[in-house]
Amino acid sequence: MLPRFRSRSHEQTVVFGEDHLTVLAGLEKRGRDFIVSTPGHAPAAEAIAQALGQADVWSGARMHTPVAVTEAALDALSASGAGRIIAIGGGSAIGLGKALALRTGLPQVAIPTTYAGSEMTPVLGQTEAGRKTTVRDERVRPGTVIYDVALTLGLPPAISAASGLNGLAHALEALYAPDRTPLTDLAARQAIALMSAALPVVVASPGDGPARAEALQGAWLAGFVLGQTTMGLHHKLAHVLGGMLDLPHAQTHAVLLPHVAGFNAEFLAPLLGPAPGASLAELARSVDAPRSLRELGMKEADIEAVVDEVAGASFANPRPVEPTALRALLEAAWSG
Repeated sequence: MLPRFRSRSHEQTVVFGEDHLTVLAGLEKRGRDFIVSTPGHAPAAEAIAQALGQADVWSGARMHTPVAVTEAALDALSASGAGRIIAIGGGSAIGLGKALALRTGLPQVAIPTTYAGSEMTPVLGQTEAGRKTTVRDERVRPGTVIYDVALTLGLPPAISAASGLNGLAHALEALYAPDRTPLTDLAARQAIALMSAALPVVVASPGDGPARAEALQGAWLAGFVLGQTTMGLHHKLAHVLGGMLDLPHAQTHAVLLPHVAGFNAEFLAPLLGPAPGASLAELARSVDAPRSLRELGMKEADIEAVVDEVAGASFANPRPVEPTALRALLEAAWSG
């Protein structure tokens, strides 16, 4: 049968391997800048503000992008009169920048310091009242993304491992997405190859520049396919567990990855080999990533509520998701 697919292109500038302050200085000015980060990246945000001159810093970004946090940041943004949003950090900061862009229409620059990949996508996940919902809107895709490898050299090994497996999850699900294309297949497979090779090295030697560059390239490609395709069971589970139980985002992805790969092994095996779940479990062990939802704080009693929420939802997955099989998957992920 002849292949059939539709491929979309989007205007986005990616700058890889250059100093982020130098790149920012060369961008067209838009008046004041509003720089967002988590508290941990406040010094990096302040350094950007000092370099650019006219800028305000808001360092209250939080995991899962709570709507209440976005509203507080929006008040500060409105008071600043800024004409551009700059987000520096991991998925929490990037998510807040996207949430602000959705509400204001302002252009944004994303400077990722982890391997989450959100910076490449038009997808925004937001949490309110214990429920995480997603919005797909081109207004939230950052117009400029700056990948400065130097910013990842200090990323702790535990965060590197979990964040890298989070990125791998994007590439994995792109391989069986209903809207995959030859381009996304190539990018996803290269992302998996790069990340699989680089993660053990950066965990063992966090200051290894070439390995960090490989991991960051893998994250870029994984983010690219995340923005081009429709995600499946893995991401639905991660969103429900994050929104309902406030489990840590990257670590939840890391735990789920081998289990969902095993669940969908029939569709991944032709591309990744006969036992993708076992291979990913071995990679997770080699980088000492979390192995169970239990160690992340989930209670066994929470499993049934998650099964009900996920089984009743509509999402793309190559294998039907029946409650019994889903319960077995979650029980295995919970116990590790």
